[in-house]
Amino acid sequence: MYQQTVAFYRDTLALPLIEEEKDGCIFQFGPNRLWIDDVPNLSHPDVWLELETNDTEAAGSFLKVHGVSRRDEVEHLREDFNGFFISAPNGVIHLVVGPEEV
Repeated sequence: MYQQTVAFYRDTLALPLIEEEKDGCIFQFGPNRLWIDDVPNLSHPDVWLELETNDTEAAGSFLKVHGVSRRDEVEHLREDFNGFFISAPNGVIHLVVGPEEV
């Protein structure tokens, strides 16, 4: 699960890798650092993240090509909401959100 999760952030989302160690790595996630630790007995993640894009349709197509499925069952979003849910291989939920319609 750890290697798939690292590949998701590094290869699919193209987050810059800041540091890599034996038991984990750190990615630049906007102004924050995202620590991914290799913890095999972790039952589930306790964080949700938001990814901003200028084009949610293109983002959805890109993610689908890379084997990332939408997770519309996570939470009901307004019909006019410009976004959707996905999850990383380790189960972390991400809200992919585009610009608000004005």
